Amino acid sequence: MAKKTVATLQKGEGKSFTKVIKMVKSNKSNSYAFKEEMVPNDKVKDFFEKK
Repeated sequence: MAKKTVATLQKGEGKSFTKVIKMVKSNKSNSYAFKEEMVPNDKVKDFFEKK
């Protein structure tokens, strides 16, 4: 299944997006969680700067 998704993103407009993963600390349990998102290439820096 993942191979099909990757192949689809490599064609056409899929190249203008990046999958980003950010580690976020929880205030309640002091544990870490991962937040992942598909963002346009020009918005990657903004994704990592915001909290």
